[in-house]
Amino acid sequence: MKRTALVLLLTAATAGVQAQTIYDALRFSESNYEGTARTLAMGNAFTALGGDLGAVTINPAGSAVARYSQLTLTPALNISVNTAGGTTLNGENTPYSFGNRLSNTGTRFNIPNFGVSMNFDTHRTSGVKNISVGFIVNTTNRYQENVMTSGTNNTTSFTGSMAYWANGYDFDQLLSEDAYDYYNAPWQTIMAAQSGMIANLTDAPTEYVGAAEVIDENGIHLGGPLDQSYQRQTSGFRYDYVFNFGFNISDFVYVGANLGITSFSYDSATRFTEAAVDPSMFPINVGEGEDQTTYYFNDMLYDYRYSASGAGVYGKFGVIVTPVAGLRLGAAVQTPTSTTIDETWSESGSTTYTDSGFNMSAETPVGEYSYKLISPFRANFGVAYTFGKVGLVSVDYELCDYSTMRFKEIGMQSGEFDTQNSDILDFMGTSHMLRAGVEIKPVPQFAIRAGYGLTTSPEKYDDGSGMLVYSPAKTHKGSFGLGYSSNGSFFADIACAFTKYADEYIYPYDDYWFLDDGTVDPAAYAPEILNKRMLWNVMLTLGFRF
Repeated sequence: MKRTALVLLLTAATAGVQAQTIYDALRFSESNYEGTARTLAMGNAFTALGGDLGAVTINPAGSAVARYSQLTLTPALNISVNTAGGTTLNGENTPYSFGNRLSNTGTRFNIPNFGVSMNFDTHRTSGVKNISVGFIVNTTNRYQENVMTSGTNNTTSFTGSMAYWANGYDFDQLLSEDAYDYYNAPWQTIMAAQSGMIANLTDAPTEYVGAAEVIDENGIHLGGPLDQSYQRQTSGFRYDYVFNFGFNISDFVYVGANLGITSFSYDSATRFTEAAVDPSMFPINVGEGEDQTTYYFNDMLYDYRYSASGAGVYGKFGVIVTPVAGLRLGAAVQTPTSTTIDETWSESGSTTYTDSGFNMSAETPVGEYSYKLISPFRANFGVAYTFGKVGLVSVDYELCDYSTMRFKEIGMQSGEFDTQNSDILDFMGTSHMLRAGVEIKPVPQFAIRAGYGLTTSPEKYDDGSGMLVYSPAKTHKGSFGLGYSSNGSFFADIACAFTKYADEYIYPYDDYWFLDDGTVDPAAYAPEILNKRMLWNVMLTLGFRF
């Protein structure tokens, strides 16, 4: 049986209208803090600490802890590592394993943090002793990966799947010039017909055969083994632009508030190819008798391009309390974020044969759609203890209930997202995040830091008995770093962190061979790709206190 953990189907969002899924909602709602080199090195366990501009997006009260104004700039290098390929069961490749495992890396330079905070002394001995006002920009999510793998398939094909799911649509309508505008068929099906990936049966104009399939006395089946390849490149980021206000009350309670503007950009390009290992095993006959012509399938290519950008607004409120010397307690809550998202997408395909006169290609129009996404409340709590000027330890807990995410229409439409919102309610739940950090100062000017983070998946799945259970998938993050603080105003921090994401199972196309009882034939599963993803962050923060 195929995996029930995080799965992505290449063809899941390729209709000619909007096709948002619960995974889109999760992708654009998750927060993976980066901040400054100091916060990153300590696992971003800063709910109860503050004093650093990288922590303001975690707890707005953190700016009030500092007794000085400060300015920071953080350049960073991000290295993504993806290892993708076949899946195993009990040490053996599964029947639907994609085969080869390939590793790919991608490197990008960026500025995950920039900020300035001004601290004003009220010269009071009690009450509001200091007021801080700041503007901080922090990265709160990063979309960066390069997935590539290949394998040989002897049972199913992309074109076969396209042919099966095209059944019922009229071939002449699919080939018409205005099919994308007026025919009620998925854009992918129209593109498959116009690019030669599928053809109709002569005696059945609404039934189809794939370019990599043959018809003989055994019916329709794959002509022979195919060399298949899959590639997905993703880029993008989410920034939070924060206007921060903080108050120091009697050096005992620190409170703060953020007006946050979140902005993201996401781009993804996916390519799938399949080529006949031996084209002579894929004959296609045209005409009859002496006029019959035979040519052979060579290969096909499918591209899917998707881009999304959005901007939203939220509020966040936090508090830090120092009940006894050395002990700090912190908490913060973030309101739901209302984000307006604009999407574009398109598909293209081509099919080639041994006789180039039969080659075909096609491309869909560029689809556009706008909608709103309501991201959920977030709450985080922290406890920290400082050992004088020697060091400190800090632990954070954060939770977010993703079942409260909602898609909303823009304008007067209603009910368009009822299915997606119902799926969110059923298959999403609460994610729990644990962060921990430690800092040691062997001498006053230098600091050694380390951190760890664990995030559980909010996804649920049917365990086979009709019960919905949480996915066991988890994301782990480890980090370490060094810090230097001069006797004057300058300070510098460096950090390195790695994030190991939960395993992802990718299915390049739908299953399409079924048994008499309607279940999928296990011997003819579509290929399964296991993607293991890691992200390395190297940061350098340069700052001034004044």
